[in-house]
Amino acid sequence: MDTINIKYDCSRGTTSHRSDDGELACGFKGGCCKLNVFDWMCGVPDLDKEEIYEVRFKNTRKLYFRNETGISFNVGDIVVVEAVNGHDVGIVTIKGPVALKQLKRHNIDKKTFEFKKIYRKARVLDIERWQEAIAREHKTMIRSRQIASQLELNMKIGDVEFQGDGTKAIFYYIADERVDFRQLIRNFAEEFKIRIEMKQIGARQEAGLIGGVGVCGQELCCSRYMSDFQSITTQAARSQDLSLNPQKLAGQCSKLKCCINYEAATYIDAQTSMPYVREPLDTEDGPAYLVKTDTLKGIMWFSYEQNSMTNMFPVDAFRVKEILRMNARGAKCESLMPDVEAKSPEFVTSVGDDSISRFDDKGQGNGKRQNFRPQKNGGNNGPRKLNKNPNRNQNNQNSK
Repeated sequence: MDTINIKYDCSRGTTSHRSDDGELACGFKGGCCKLNVFDWMCGVPDLDKEEIYEVRFKNTRKLYFRNETGISFNVGDIVVVEAVNGHDVGIVTIKGPVALKQLKRHNIDKKTFEFKKIYRKARVLDIERWQEAIAREHKTMIRSRQIASQLELNMKIGDVEFQGDGTKAIFYYIADERVDFRQLIRNFAEEFKIRIEMKQIGARQEAGLIGGVGVCGQELCCSRYMSDFQSITTQAARSQDLSLNPQKLAGQCSKLKCCINYEAATYIDAQTSMPYVREPLDTEDGPAYLVKTDTLKGIMWFSYEQNSMTNMFPVDAFRVKEILRMNARGAKCESLMPDVEAKSPEFVTSVGDDSISRFDDKGQGNGKRQNFRPQKNGGNNGPRKLNKNPNRNQNNQNSK
């Protein structure tokens, strides 16, 4: 099999290729697809015998189905499932006990929730029709954006997903305000000859659909594992002493980064043990002003210069509480400046480099060879070295 003919669909995590007989084969390759999962309870027997499967579709869309066929499916199998109209094609990602835990995570009651059915494992004809529908998605998205622009609608179509049988398409759009897209749906139905479903998403959901890499060098959290988005405020950034710079706090969705909430609860819990300093500390050396606070280490930095970050010194939070109690009684504490002993710098050098006389001429008067240079006025003040090359001396005499 030639590897050049293999096509990888990152939005679904599938690989497709044609064999030598012209038959289309499709498989699942996780790891790069969005919201990838790992069955950490693989091999554990399902005592409840609940045939609940998690099936993934394009990008971050996942649904739960019940298997009533009596045939067991494995993770990575391409299956045909029930849809509102017609049928859809998806990939099994989780089954067994882990699927039940995912239901609890999404607040789904398995007793009252109406699960759709899994029909069968996808056949060659189903995969052929599925791949033909996938090939139409990009062109449909481009054309739909042109139609929306012609109608002058204040909306952005972010992605298009076709149903497995090719009879329906989901248009994901972003809009800041309410949009009347009744005429848009009519134009879409006339243009594409399919059923239309419009689904509004937010800026964070759009970033999860598109994907990308964050400033940390990792894949975006919204496309890797996050499915429930919580509100993020600047108060979470203030509690962590982060710079309120919009360019640093905003992610690729132009909203506050979701990772700001990860450690916010830890900082808020640590701040309960930190004293609240309203006024400068009264010491013998003068008032000490609070400059910054290291919440996790429990250290507060002070300086005797107001509105300055020079000559700062650390003070433990427990010590600051004692000083505040002393100041409340009208007493002053001793100097907070740490005692630093002046030490002469120590230089470590190679052998002989620290000697002052290393540049002195140690060869005078010891019988070694000395070089004498003749004076410019032709005086013979010293012995003159003779040229050892006789040919050169003869050439010099002939030239004279």
